[in-house]
Amino acid sequence: MDPDAEIALRYRAKAELRKRARAVRNSIPRDALLERSRRIQRALAELPAVAAARRVALFYPIEDRNEVDLRELDPLLRARGVQVAYPAIDPESRVMTFRFVADPEAMQERGLGFREPDPADEEAAALDVIVVPALQIDPRGHRIGYGAGYYDSTLPRFCPPGHAVGVAFDFQLVAEVPATEGDVALGTLVTDARVLTAEPA
Repeated sequence: MDPDAEIALRYRAKAELRKRARAVRNSIPRDALLERSRRIQRALAELPAVAAARRVALFYPIEDRNEVDLRELDPLLRARGVQVAYPAIDPESRVMTFRFVADPEAMQERGLGFREPDPADEEAAALDVIVVPALQIDPRGHRIGYGAGYYDSTLPRFCPPGHAVGVAFDFQLVAEVPATEGDVALGTLVTDARVLTAEPA
């Protein structure tokens, strides 16, 4: 197949998979997803990289998209003395950073559909663990997100030495996600049913 045609096919496939994955996730009752989220949080809390971490980046769930909900993990980490950061998008450059937040409930939606830290909050220069959301994820650590590429462009600034950990509901784990230019594979995958170390590509 012509290389350009193959690349175009991969992008079309990802767009279709993204659409289907959102439909499947939105079809599951909220209470069931919250219980699955609790299992994911318990597994994350016991993950060696998280247990040893002093600076962890989480994400605040977009509730109307039925994302994995990590809100109960935040106070548990803080009780261990961990600094907790959340993603923030610069409105001019569209570059994603992470900022340490004292109270995640005080974050506000700033035009991109999810709650973000105050621009005055301290920017993280280094992180031990970054927890990454996914619509679909495969055993190699390749993921499908919402398509903006924020995590793919940001993760190389922190990992390594930091650890990138993908989280998804177990029904979002698929055999293979089409890889495209700029994709960053995650080293560890946590679902409500299993923890996987990503297989080499």
